[in-house]
Amino acid sequence: MADLKRKRGRKPKTVVDNSADAPGISSKEALDDGVLSATPVETATTNGDPQTHRRGRGRPKKGGKHEEEVDRDIAASPERRGHRFADHNGDITTVLSGDLRHGAELAAVAAAAKAAPSMDAVVKVFCVHTEPNFSLPWQRKRQYSSSSSGFIIGGRRVLTNAHSVEHHTQVKLKKRGSDTKYLATVLSIGTECDIAMLTVNDDEFWEGVSPLEFGDLPALQDAVTVVGYPIGGDTISVTSGVVSRIEILSYVHVSTELLGLQIDAAINSGNSGGPAFNDKGKCVGIAFQSLKHEDAENIGYVIPTPVIMHFIQDYEKNGAYTGFPIIGIEWQKMENPDLRLSVGMAHNQKGVRIRRVEPTAPESNVLMPSDVILSFDGVDIANDGTVVVSPYTRAQKYPLGWLGIMDLGNLHRYACKEPLAPKRDVPFRHGERIGFSYLVSQKYTGDDAQVKVLRKSKILEFKIKLNAHKRLIPAHIKGKPPSYYIVGGFVFSAVSVPYLRSEYGKDYEFDAPVKLLDKLLHAMAQSIDEQLVVVSQVLVADINIGYEELVNTQVIAFNGKPVKNLKSLANMVEACKEEYLKFDLDYNQIVVLQTKNAKAATSDILAMHCIPSAMSDDLKT
Repeated sequence: MADLKRKRGRKPKTVVDNSADAPGISSKEALDDGVLSATPVETATTNGDPQTHRRGRGRPKKGGKHEEEVDRDIAASPERRGHRFADHNGDITTVLSGDLRHGAELAAVAAAAKAAPSMDAVVKVFCVHTEPNFSLPWQRKRQYSSSSSGFIIGGRRVLTNAHSVEHHTQVKLKKRGSDTKYLATVLSIGTECDIAMLTVNDDEFWEGVSPLEFGDLPALQDAVTVVGYPIGGDTISVTSGVVSRIEILSYVHVSTELLGLQIDAAINSGNSGGPAFNDKGKCVGIAFQSLKHEDAENIGYVIPTPVIMHFIQDYEKNGAYTGFPIIGIEWQKMENPDLRLSVGMAHNQKGVRIRRVEPTAPESNVLMPSDVILSFDGVDIANDGTVVVSPYTRAQKYPLGWLGIMDLGNLHRYACKEPLAPKRDVPFRHGERIGFSYLVSQKYTGDDAQVKVLRKSKILEFKIKLNAHKRLIPAHIKGKPPSYYIVGGFVFSAVSVPYLRSEYGKDYEFDAPVKLLDKLLHAMAQSIDEQLVVVSQVLVADINIGYEELVNTQVIAFNGKPVKNLKSLANMVEACKEEYLKFDLDYNQIVVLQTKNAKAATSDILAMHCIPSAMSDDLKT
């Protein structure tokens, strides 16, 4: 896990440049998906009706934020922005000004022109979403519609963004120039990488369309063309620009840090899921978010080919998306010379110090706090946590012939049985480094990695297994309905980031209770099935007089036994034969109810609020 700067209660006053050393949006801050995110405007709802009331206090943030881009079917006037190149219905208009007819400008025009033959593979995605209602978890919110973009790849599949089809009820696709919408099936959703894979069963959809080919990871200043269906019209739109940055950045959808491309082509609402073409007309990425700030213009972000290939290969290998693994540690930089001397590092040794190891990580019994990681899979790590990655350092095999070998800098479209020999003298980009988390992200869940560490002045090597990240407060519920349990009018829920966002709005990082934020930022799960359980609210009844103001307070123990997760709490309460139900809450609060009376009153409370069951379906199994 990267050495992120934690926010400690104050809001940033200025936008920070989104570089590797000082990310403009941290992993947690990136979860604010802004005005045009994949989820509806963040207001609490009751029975599907929006409310303006929000718990907590706060003031609007001034810092820039990444935003997922998806076009909603709402009354909105698109923001007018000047573009050097514009088109209507896919026809490119070349600006003849002498000031623009050189360098990157001409390259951008050429890129748009060469992308034109592949535009027929770009489709418009229509989705009806029905999101969960975390305030009333036994029901869902009112459905709403959105539109975004996607594109056809080999194997009768379509790629788009995960947030474009999140909590989908129905997904339809429309080809360019067609008046027919085809029902689509969602094959896989990659929450961490914000990619979703769709297919259409109707053979007519696939007639006359050639799948897009993937190109190499572009270099800085390479021309790119973003194609999609943004707001402001029903026909295809093209915007052109250049690659302005390549780095590890925060993905808004689930606050993951993966490789990303920053471009200066406009990415507007509805562009989500659309392809980005290089000057050869090949796809080099998927448009997925932009930076919105009063001092920033036309800063968009693209999911690059290596991340896309990882998602596709993961699906091909496992039949489902398993995610991007992590090492499972928190680390700090070793740039201070005295710090390096104190741990026994020689003058020619470099690395990062392990602060904490996650108890749920497979390597928790191997790596230890204060170990210094010197290298990962044979690649040396610098004192600031960056590495120099050779184009052939991460060569990998792919069973798909049309994919061939994928590595950071090259895509070879031919099958090869063995990876090419490493050439470690060639850097990632001339004069550039990248965070070593990139090396981890190239692995798959369950893969092994070779790690060299310095422990008490001795160099040790370990073979560790990589696994998916287990957060105490998960960043996403992955399309599942929220869990709940009700007894005596007390509604118990498991906390997640979507839950906090629903309760406290997009500024939940500042408005949520301090204790919950501390758990979100710093706490580690002690077991795979551990959850943070809270009293979400109290449905007022005679049995719970005096407890009405309890809201979002953590449950520590029940009748003296620690609460491990929501299911264990429900099982303990249902099986309780003692005279009282005693809940130990945070802030040294307690709730005591007579067992017989509380269980008898529960059915009446459920009937009063039209709640079908005292617990969610996942707790019944």
